[in-house]
Amino acid sequence: MRPGVRIGILGAARIAPAAVIQPARRNPEVTVTAVAARDRVRAGQFASKHGIDRVYDDYQALVDAPDIDAVYIPLPNGLHGRWTRAALAAGKHVLCEKPFTANAAEAREIAALASDSDRVVMEAFHYRYHPMIAAAEKIIASGELGKLLRVEAAFSFPLPKFSDIRYDYDLAGGALMDAGCYAVHMARVLGGENPEVVTAQAKLRDPRIDRAITAELRFPSGHTGSVRCSIWSSDVLRVGATVIGERGRMRLINPVLPHLGHALRVRTDQGKRLRRFGNRPSYDYQLDAFAAAVLRGEPVATGPGDAVETMTVIDAVYHSAGLPLRVPS
Repeated sequence: MRPGVRIGILGAARIAPAAVIQPARRNPEVTVTAVAARDRVRAGQFASKHGIDRVYDDYQALVDAPDIDAVYIPLPNGLHGRWTRAALAAGKHVLCEKPFTANAAEAREIAALASDSDRVVMEAFHYRYHPMIAAAEKIIASGELGKLLRVEAAFSFPLPKFSDIRYDYDLAGGALMDAGCYAVHMARVLGGENPEVVTAQAKLRDPRIDRAITAELRFPSGHTGSVRCSIWSSDVLRVGATVIGERGRMRLINPVLPHLGHALRVRTDQGKRLRRFGNRPSYDYQLDAFAAAVLRGEPVATGPGDAVETMTVIDAVYHSAGLPLRVPS
């Protein structure tokens, strides 16, 4: 057994190989040692396919296992809070998929529990750990773009399978929760502040579930912004962010999955330039940050406090659009 962080996965989720299993193979400080799924056959097949030693058919049994240091939670949105609580109660570190919880009230509750513990709790906004984001923040801070005027962020993709859990209100689904949380988070990061929601409009799959949402934002320093997201609309595929200043603009192309192709474009009165940052997946950078936090106490950019701010904006977008807040499952 390699030294370092021993991770157990709750749920044989499709995101787990890209988010944790494959990055762990490239990180000598991390080992994925177990997976739990309610269907033991499915868990066994998943473990066999991905070379995981142990299988549980009960989430709590994995959480309680004494030889697991951390839990990765890629369960449906409405279950994130419940199993983060359980992991903290068992003394485990937590890497929880986005969105952190079902709503801001639950996020505040989990943040308080995390603050009272000595465990690392990190929301899996993997894009945040990619060097493109650090470069974008540096450009904004340098003043090269001038005073900020507007920040626009979008994430849209087609999800035509309407039986998918991401359309299930009881599991805290919806376009804003699944795709829009990225746009909200990017707007917060690039805008440098937590915005007020001015207006929001939704396209609906059913009376409670949004298949697309747009929202207008206002930041305390006076610049404006927008978020746009969709899992089923005419806006088929849109992944990016634009920062507009008095002296220029910056565009981030595909910051969500940069290993599939990305670019950072800057245009000012001084000219144009384009940067790329290699093909290393953002998930690898994220797991590096998680391991460094667990093993050496290094800070993380997407901790519980950050998650509370994101969920507060998400709640405000739902409220402005006339939709009910999501609730824990």
